[in-house]
Amino acid sequence: MKKLVLAYSGGLDTSYCALHLSKEEGYEVHAVTVNTGGFTEEEVSDIKQKALNLGVKTYKSIDAVDTFYDKVVKYLVYGNVLRNNTYPLSVSAERIVQAMEIVYHAKAIGASSIAHGSTGAGNDQVRFDMIFQILAPEIEIITPIRDKQLSRQEEISYLQEQGIDYSWEKAKYSINKGLWGTSVGGDETLSSNRALPDEAFPSPLKAQDPQKISLSFKKGELSAMNGKSGSPVEIIEKLNELASQYAIGRDIHVGDTIIGIKGRVGFEAAAPLIIIKAHHLLEKHTLSKWQQYQKEQLGNFYGMLLHEGNYLDEVMRNIEVFLEDTQKNVSGDVFISLHPYRFTLEGISSEHDLMNASFGSYGEWNEGWTANDAKGFIKILSNPGKITNHVNQNND
Repeated sequence: MKKLVLAYSGGLDTSYCALHLSKEEGYEVHAVTVNTGGFTEEEVSDIKQKALNLGVKTYKSIDAVDTFYDKVVKYLVYGNVLRNNTYPLSVSAERIVQAMEIVYHAKAIGASSIAHGSTGAGNDQVRFDMIFQILAPEIEIITPIRDKQLSRQEEISYLQEQGIDYSWEKAKYSINKGLWGTSVGGDETLSSNRALPDEAFPSPLKAQDPQKISLSFKKGELSAMNGKSGSPVEIIEKLNELASQYAIGRDIHVGDTIIGIKGRVGFEAAAPLIIIKAHHLLEKHTLSKWQQYQKEQLGNFYGMLLHEGNYLDEVMRNIEVFLEDTQKNVSGDVFISLHPYRFTLEGISSEHDLMNASFGSYGEWNEGWTANDAKGFIKILSNPGKITNHVNQNND
């Protein structure tokens, strides 16, 4: 029997794949779940039992939360990456790490095939296949749902015929949770004019009274929350638990998919949005004008390539080196106030704060130049405009 590694989530599509590939196609199926922050121990236990019931040879859950942070999330923070100025790349960023871990496992056990349950209508098929083809071109990629163009009901009927009769009732809203946010899909997101209702989001409003918190950064990375030190992953999880009680971080992202059509998805990302905005504010105080400008260009480009599945292109490593180098002076505390459905950034404290210079205070006083210096500077600065106006004043 040929060894096959299946990217297994426990949902309908991958459950169909597990049974069909082992029973009908004769593969020795090894199911793998890659946890990038979305599964509890109880959920992993349930997924494992379901996989074994479907006839897989082995099941493995890979904890990749720290890997996800180190390889991807850290640079999304450095680059203040929000796709279309809205979406913190919650799910698309996860898929890259999940695909890589699946390849590594397939090579470790000597599998000749890798399978996933993506359809032919989304971005994930591109992300998975690209990573698989680049890292393991010798391994065959098998995609039963995409190739057979199976409907949901066809999958359910097959499983029921084989004695697998779990409750496959489709949830009203599709929830995909991870370290860097939760995606929310539903009937409303298939249209252009309908908003997601409160009940669509997994974190209901629980806290009403405003609360002040502080986030500490050291060279661009989270180092403490409210003065209590912790790893970046620990702080992200702790902040998300707190801020989600205020129903912060809800929005709908509209963007261009890899396959060329427009897509609309809801999301809930309390911690990512607070962290990115807090980090960005700290950078406004500690980086030069041109550092900020160049970072914005490369951060957006990095997010675009990551979304499109191009994580393994060498230019990504080049951009990461640049982004990390810009963080040498991005250290300090950011003060934030949490409110129902929103947050406010109140200010920062940093020994690298460029507002602390003794040259002057904007609009108030100056010590670093004289009135004549200012007039000369302005005169020279206006020269390009003067020249253009003089040359073209008689031309339409």
